[in-house]
Amino acid sequence: MKKKVAIGIQSFEDLIEKDYYYIDKTDFIREWWECGDSVTLIARPRRFGKTLNMSMVEAFFSAKYADRGDLFEGFSIWEHEEYRRIQGTYPVISLSFANIKSENFELANYIMRKLLMGQYREKSFLLESDVLSKTEKSYFERMEYEMSDMDAPMALYQLSDYLYRYYGKKVIILMDEYDTPMQEAYVDGYWDEMVAFTRSFFNSTFKTNPWLERGIMTGVTRVSKASIFSDLNNLKVITTTSKEYAASFGFTEIDL
Repeated sequence: MKKKVAIGIQSFEDLIEKDYYYIDKTDFIREWWECGDSVTLIARPRRFGKTLNMSMVEAFFSAKYADRGDLFEGFSIWEHEEYRRIQGTYPVISLSFANIKSENFELANYIMRKLLMGQYREKSFLLESDVLSKTEKSYFERMEYEMSDMDAPMALYQLSDYLYRYYGKKVIILMDEYDTPMQEAYVDGYWDEMVAFTRSFFNSTFKTNPWLERGIMTGVTRVSKASIFSDLNNLKVITTTSKEYAASFGFTEIDL
């Protein structure tokens, strides 16, 4: 009996565990890892599998999925012994800006801070460890519940430091739909405020972050480097016309 083709599932774990039809895109993990780029921006139209692939990357690398190699058994990435050894061994920060759709900067900034606070809550196990000092634990708790406008731009930078100390490995940061706040800001007239915030946020997260191993950003548009990406000279941009990763972020012909 043929497997069912599920529409709209964006969780790699759910797709595999429920045994839905899946076209093997796991070789993207190897391609991306071996390219050596510090930060990769993948710009593709909607419905090109960006979110599902980000979920796949998280499931492969994140320590949250340690001992979950079963999710990748039978797929191309699992044919490589060196990749089997690193599955589930990295600290990963994964977040999506898909829901930051607001009519003004104040609300957009609030939603963004709530997302960042969620990252701290998710990793509250750090408070039980001995890697944080008393002062750092107080800072962590503040970021967990009362993150200020001034704290937000450095939130992932500082969290990367804590995760590095806990795991002894640099952090992989996955940011899906990075440009949704940009699109809303342009339409609703608060572009300058959003650019000022995101430039600082992206710079601290992806450029001046000494605890960053690799990063991926996805979106549907390529914003000019003269704006939010002006400082990110370590960023590799993969657009719709780029041949890199075409098999993983494009249409695949297959006989079902």
